[in-house]
Amino acid sequence: QVQLVESGGGLVQAGGSLRLSCAASGRTFSSYAVGWFRQAPGKERLFVAVVSLTGGNTFYSDSVKGRFTVSRDNDKNTVYLHMSSVKPEDTAVYYCAAAGVYYDYSLPDRTYEYEFWGQGTQVTVST
Repeated sequence: QVQLVESGGGLVQAGGSLRLSCAASGRTFSSYAVGWFRQAPGKERLFVAVVSLTGGNTFYSDSVKGRFTVSRDNDKNTVYLHMSSVKPEDTAVYYCAAAGVYYDYSLPDRTYEYEFWGQGTQVTVST
């Protein structure tokens, strides 16, 4: 079992930066790939980024590639999403999620591949 708690959301101006954190509790955090998803009002939950078991591999959606960076610190059981050059269309509730995988090259990007989810943190980008 893994419990996930997101933090760091808030209001940011377009073009600014924000760092989200996902703190995990439970055993064997390093056995899980951790992804970030976001959901805008009335829209489906969409993949944003994922980091591999060791943090050595990452994958991003086209909409955030080059602007967002995902990383993890397994000693602190925490995953980060650094958001830069944010745009109003980045406004959403951001969720982190954990997927049990065996290989460091496994980078799941579908919601059904993830077993555990946090409660979400709101990010609002103003113009």
